[in-house]
Amino acid sequence: MAQQLLMPKATAVWLVDNTSLSFEQIADFCTLHPLEVKAIADGESAQGIKGLDPIMTGQLSRDEIERAEKDEKHKLKLAPPKVRVPESKRKGPRYTPVSKRQDRPNAILWLVRNHPEVKDAAISRLVGTTKNTIEQIRERTHWNSANLQPMDPVTLGLCSQIDLDLEVEKATRGMPKPEELAEEERLLSAAQTQDWSPMSSSGHEEKEIDEAAVFAKLSSMRREMPEDDEDDHR
Repeated sequence: MAQQLLMPKATAVWLVDNTSLSFEQIADFCTLHPLEVKAIADGESAQGIKGLDPIMTGQLSRDEIERAEKDEKHKLKLAPPKVRVPESKRKGPRYTPVSKRQDRPNAILWLVRNHPEVKDAAISRLVGTTKNTIEQIRERTHWNSANLQPMDPVTLGLCSQIDLDLEVEKATRGMPKPEELAEEERLLSAAQTQDWSPMSSSGHEEKEIDEAAVFAKLSSMRREMPEDDEDDHR
């Protein structure tokens, strides 16, 4: 990205007030018209603008200004920036080398099976494919479905482990973890704990007592039945 002058009009105001540069030199450096610079010098323009020192901002050096003051034909040049700002990466599908494109269906199949929570857009970013291809592999309608074998995209070199972990973390964010689910299964619910009381336990004991009484009564009835039969025979 080409380097640009910050606040060109304020810089022109400072150069007019603090240097002996020609209007053409200032205009060329500040991307203004020479008449605009002349109007600034005459006080007809930029009256409310405070001058910006390009030396303090690191956009010009004192030596560069002195060189231009001595030679009217010399054009001022911006000083190289002290800090390089990396350009933002272009958004879009990840580029996949031609030699590895044949492995993408296998990587997609691996992601679909092992990480079903990852959305199609994330898979597309990881291996550089289209949603249509992902849908075909997911529904087993891909032209080469019979020969596909799930393979880790990191092993295939289609993405890094860090990128894969980030996408999985995004997909599982807010979802309960397996250990949390197991802990919930071990713990009793509030309704279950509220149902238990000393009265319920005593009721259970009474039920057991009633059952014992019933069995005792049945036993006594069985003992009486043979005597009744003997009376009938007589």
